[in-house]
Amino acid sequence: MSFRTAATFARRELRGGFKGFRIFLACLALGVAAIAGVGSVRSAIQAGLEDQGAVLLGGDAEAQFTYRYATEDERAWLESVSTAVSEVVDFRSMAVVGEGDAAERGLTQIKAVDDAYPLLGEVVLAPEMPLAEALEGDGAVMAPILADRLGISAGDTFRLGEKTFTLSAVIEREPDDAGGGFDFGPRTIVRTAALEGAGLLEPGTLFESEYRLLLPEETDLDAIEAEAQERYRDAGIRWRDARNGAPGTAQFVERLGGFLVLVGLSGLAVGGVGVSSAVRAYLARKTSVIATLRTLGATRETIFLTYFLQVGALALLGIAIGLVLGAGVPLLFAPLISDALPVPTFFTLHPAPLAEAALYGILTALLFTLWPLARTEEVRAATLFRDALASAKALPAPIYIAVTGVLLVLLVGAAMLFSGDAELTLWTAGGILGSLLILVGAAFLIRAAARGAQSAARGRPALRWALASIGGPREESASVVLSLGLGLAVLAAIGQIDGNLRSAIERDLPDVAPSYFFVDIQKDQMEGFREIVDDPVVSRVDSAPMLRGVITEINGRPATEVAGDHWVVRGDRGITYSATPDERTRVVAGEWWPEDYDGPPQISFAEEEAEELGLSLGDEITVNILGRDITAEITSFRVVDFSTAGIGFVMTMNPASVEAAPHTFISTVYAEPEEEARILREVSDAYPNVTAIGVRDAIDRVSELLDGVAEAVRWGAAATLLTGFLVLIGAAAAGEQARTYEAAVLKTLGSSRGRILRSFALRSALLGAGAAIVAIVAGILGGWAVSTFLMETSYSVIWPSVLGIVLGGILATLLAGLAFVWRPLAARPAQVLRARE
Repeated sequence: MSFRTAATFARRELRGGFKGFRIFLACLALGVAAIAGVGSVRSAIQAGLEDQGAVLLGGDAEAQFTYRYATEDERAWLESVSTAVSEVVDFRSMAVVGEGDAAERGLTQIKAVDDAYPLLGEVVLAPEMPLAEALEGDGAVMAPILADRLGISAGDTFRLGEKTFTLSAVIEREPDDAGGGFDFGPRTIVRTAALEGAGLLEPGTLFESEYRLLLPEETDLDAIEAEAQERYRDAGIRWRDARNGAPGTAQFVERLGGFLVLVGLSGLAVGGVGVSSAVRAYLARKTSVIATLRTLGATRETIFLTYFLQVGALALLGIAIGLVLGAGVPLLFAPLISDALPVPTFFTLHPAPLAEAALYGILTALLFTLWPLARTEEVRAATLFRDALASAKALPAPIYIAVTGVLLVLLVGAAMLFSGDAELTLWTAGGILGSLLILVGAAFLIRAAARGAQSAARGRPALRWALASIGGPREESASVVLSLGLGLAVLAAIGQIDGNLRSAIERDLPDVAPSYFFVDIQKDQMEGFREIVDDPVVSRVDSAPMLRGVITEINGRPATEVAGDHWVVRGDRGITYSATPDERTRVVAGEWWPEDYDGPPQISFAEEEAEELGLSLGDEITVNILGRDITAEITSFRVVDFSTAGIGFVMTMNPASVEAAPHTFISTVYAEPEEEARILREVSDAYPNVTAIGVRDAIDRVSELLDGVAEAVRWGAAATLLTGFLVLIGAAAAGEQARTYEAAVLKTLGSSRGRILRSFALRSALLGAGAAIVAIVAGILGGWAVSTFLMETSYSVIWPSVLGIVLGGILATLLAGLAFVWRPLAARPAQVLRARE
């Protein structure tokens, strides 16, 4: 009976339209749309990666080896299970144009291919021609950015190692360019056969061989992968198939999308403040209606259900609008988004992200409307002509507090499940909740400070009126501080994290980083190399033998089973050997092997990574190097500082265990910036096979990636700020009637319109400044926590960002406040005062 009656009342109330609920609908719709939009784009990318997985991979499956080619037996098996095989060799080198001091050099990622490449897709060139024609003889194609850097065009020549190639065309599109992960240099494609005599693929050279396969249609991918691992696991094979054609890209998209959804949840939390304010203001206007219903015998349950159903119906409408926007906008701009992304996309209606956004919207609406709705139970028949909600107690009944806690747990749990990063989700949830608590406390403090400062404002009427309004009983101050403060806190935290990360990369790292990494130095070239870099402008040279291997087992168990997805066991790792610890090596546990040790293999492991993997002294690590498994005992742990960008190896082994394997040397050179070009030229002229990786170039590549991430995050934060601005408008609109009465009284007492306008403007500016200052404190704390504990970087306050946020907060509240002062200023005092009688 109560439900049926409440549904009837709610239906009749809804006939009045959306008056008082426009901001409610806008906040909810915008928050849901932001999350649905991010999720839809993420799903479109994931669908594109899945649909084009074989093209991105270059085949239905791929077998990859490090430092070596497939043996005859391995190649024979690959050919037996496939209909076509293409061999690709991937490595880095230097492209050189010209001679002597005038020569131009550029780091390039070389893809050496056979006649069968590409098995799938097409390499698009400019000028247009088939790839086979472009690579005839000693022909080559390269990325436009590299050709521009070297100042060459089609028909010009350049050198790779000791051999000259002719540039036939530049690459416009490479079908498998998203499957290879992060590259330090732009792409150059040549025939593998054309590299003969270049001196680039010598024993020990850092390269990877990849064998792309086309499989029969009936092939069971799981079964063939299991067979490959069973046959060649000990040979260091790495197998993947078209179901995960670009794993690095897919993981990046998944994590970035999850992070942006968390940013969207921050915006939804800001919208929740607006939702709560709108419901509270609406119910305050319905006090007499509620009291009348109670007089007529309506129970508390009937009253609660009446407004719960009404608000629930409007919330569902807002969520539906958000879902339409979140699904429709990506579809509308699909061509532009696809052109801007370097990966394939498949835009359509993706139900999963829409369901996720709807769930977030429902939980948020319940979370932020439950307490205002609970206060309807406090209205009694005796309060028919009093504002019961204004004088109601702060906390509702215990049952509502308990349900709120359950809703909060469900919201955080859903975010943890969908984002795939529980730690980041908990940090984000803690940051939002902490910011809300700080802002609630700050709202009370700002009101108290405004009341206390009124006496100091004597003689300045406009300021005193503004302070009196801020410190008054109305809830406009709390709404402004909460909505604007939370939005600005999110932006402040993002600004501080982004600024500190860039500072660590662009400022701190170059102070201690080497000028160049020189790789692929042959053992017999080390003496001559040291003579070249033995120069007064070179402050330091570090060198070490360099091998690469894959950790396959830990204590006889598969490494991934023990260590999970830890980066040390994901792919191949650099390995070195040394008879004695060098001067920068600090052994913190165990003992280094004797200088002339030639017993069973021993290994020294990086202390921090060992702790993360749960390793102890005496554990055994099996490493596959060039197809050979070497099992070594961990005899020491040492400190390795990777933050200096110098030489650092997770694993160092005793020389006798790996010294006989083909390998090269790596060297870092620390030189004066103005001498770096000369050193590079002298080394390249003497040893064309040696590759130089400029640390500053690598930093620029990382910075480019960060620019894209930061841009995406800033768009997410912009949606949060827009929601906060809508809440400000709602708060200003809700207070328009009060400002009209206030202006009428002030005019009656002789105040001018200009002075009243200054009072309203000061009120908005002071509230905006207060909210911005509190947001900065919350943002700085959040930025410090993320930088220190998650990213483990140094932290300092980015003051330009702080100043921009303060000015933005003041401007936002001024605009929102002044938009609703013109009607109060224009109202005639007599009409307003008569209406209040």
